[in-house]
Amino acid sequence: MIAWLWVIASSVIAYLTKLAGYLVPREILERPAVVRVAEAMTVGLLAALVVVQTLSADGGVAADARILALVVAVVALLLRAPFLVVVLLGAGVVALGRYLGLN
Repeated sequence: MIAWLWVIASSVIAYLTKLAGYLVPREILERPAVVRVAEAMTVGLLAALVVVQTLSADGGVAADARILALVVAVVALLLRAPFLVVVLLGAGVVALGRYLGLN
């Protein structure tokens, strides 16, 4: 029962957050400082997500095939490969690494 209360509470918070975004005047959202902060937060949150998903396992830090896949994906992005190619290269490297025993 308590899990449903958390689900409902988080749904209400998400809805109110989205509603608050619609209620902010456009003049405030178009200020250069607000735009810079929003762009920086997006990049920071995405980088944090990538690091956590790459290095975490069972509540600790893991060094496995995902790190190698991240390196390959970064190199592919620097070489301006299409996004689909980057994803397929990363998935292929993880599969190969796990096949070779880099759990």
